[in-house]
Amino acid sequence: MAENTFNFELVSPAKKLMDSEAFQVTIPGEAGDIGVRKGHSSLVISARAGVVEILREENGKPERLFIAGGFADVTANNTTLLAEEAVPVSELNRAELEKELTHLNEDLVSATTDIEKRRVERKLFVIQAKLKAL
Repeated sequence: MAENTFNFELVSPAKKLMDSEAFQVTIPGEAGDIGVRKGHSSLVISARAGVVEILREENGKPERLFIAGGFADVTANNTTLLAEEAVPVSELNRAELEKELTHLNEDLVSATTDIEKRRVERKLFVIQAKLKAL
């Protein structure tokens, strides 16, 4: 491990997406974005739907991954982000997301129970966050 880097793991239910050294990781926390570097104080945070940015080196280009929420465990030398869903922003397709948004709005109108409405609203929230990430 380099002197100014820490280990970063990103895990989704489908697979481990990343396990590598990072200089800085920015996580979309429920209370606001949090930047993590080596030596950060230990904490556990709830992550909201949004973009995680990973800098592997100080002046590098950030890698951007969309997450649909989750939790992060931060220590001085390791950060693990457990995401409900994770996908590189470059793989998001605006046309497909807009089509899905239309279908979900139709589903919301036709939802008959509170449970159905909450399920559709959660999906709408995630799709809107993906569109914002683009």
